[in-house]
Amino acid sequence: MSTTGTAATAAITRTEADLGPYVPHAPARRWPTGPGLPGDSGLFDLAEPCGGGGLRTVADSPGDLLSAELRDRLVVGGLLGPAGPGTEPVLLDGAAGEVSTACFLHGHPDLMDRRPLAPSLPTLVRFAAATEELAGLRGQFAAHAGRCGTEAVARASRQLLAVFEEGADGGPAPFRRMAALIRPLALAAGPGTASGLALDLPVRLLDREFGRGGVVRFEEVDFPATLTHEPTRRFLRETGLPEDGFLFLLDTDLPLRTLAEYRADACDGGFPPDGLPAHADRLIRLGGPADGDSLVVDGATGAVLSWSGPDSALLPLNTDVSTLAFTLWLLHRERAVDEASGHALTSRAHDQLAMTMIQVLSSVDATGTTADADRHHWTERFQDEAGGVL
Repeated sequence: MSTTGTAATAAITRTEADLGPYVPHAPARRWPTGPGLPGDSGLFDLAEPCGGGGLRTVADSPGDLLSAELRDRLVVGGLLGPAGPGTEPVLLDGAAGEVSTACFLHGHPDLMDRRPLAPSLPTLVRFAAATEELAGLRGQFAAHAGRCGTEAVARASRQLLAVFEEGADGGPAPFRRMAALIRPLALAAGPGTASGLALDLPVRLLDREFGRGGVVRFEEVDFPATLTHEPTRRFLRETGLPEDGFLFLLDTDLPLRTLAEYRADACDGGFPPDGLPAHADRLIRLGGPADGDSLVVDGATGAVLSWSGPDSALLPLNTDVSTLAFTLWLLHRERAVDEASGHALTSRAHDQLAMTMIQVLSSVDATGTTADADRHHWTERFQDEAGGVL
């Protein structure tokens, strides 16, 4: 095996010896030994098959990944999850050239769940290239650069679906359809210029998603004196935040309070317990999730953080209120897409959905998704399948 190209365009090539007798299909054999395959497309990794150890068939794989239907298929890689290459292998039918994924239940090969990925390796490469071009707004998606809003999302989604449908033998696989519906959501908001925040949200983005009655806009009298960050004040007045953002409920019964005031009120006017941040008087509580933590905004900088009382921990959540609003919109939109599909897109591919959502969010706001913080809030929430965030 060898790797060529830059990190962004790295291609994995195989030798004739690597393929051995497993791939008699001439076109399928020609592509890995010629132009090569994408190593990491952001959704799957063909650089190293699941479990390592080089190319092998399903029958030769460690454990009991055995299936009469699949035992002769070549394991050429694995789907990516938030934690890296997952346990779901990418398989090549060496006789027909078809590429698929398979989920095995160890000890029960009869319960194997196989999902088509692409009818051929060249088609898979084309699909991966289109997804990367959308993420970078280049190539066939270059015309989308500088455009934002729900119409921009719809146009990009239709274009990516068309790429996936071409030569897909009856329509894109659920895995690809999910990418076409979720990845373009990053185009909903543009980089902040007029707002002074990280993002400029379209005027009615939240109203259309949550209903005008579901978006709370604050007045000047609602702001504590320590909320001095003017872009944040303006956003809360003019754009607002969803009252029920699924994970967060806004405080709407009283004017916004500092974290110190909130904790004092929780103690019936007594002194709040130890553990409050030193600058708690400038942390304004916007609301809180169901687990009892507090969603706060730094009144001086506009940074959005999560404060955990039991742990006395103040952790980054979003860059500012604009990216917080986008995150809540993204979560609500994903749930609407899932429901409209009858849950067909997400019920069998949670890791890939989580990976896609992390990529979308990190493309507009890396806070809470990257490895440069002690806790990666959104990465953890998206990964938590049992928690039901996605």
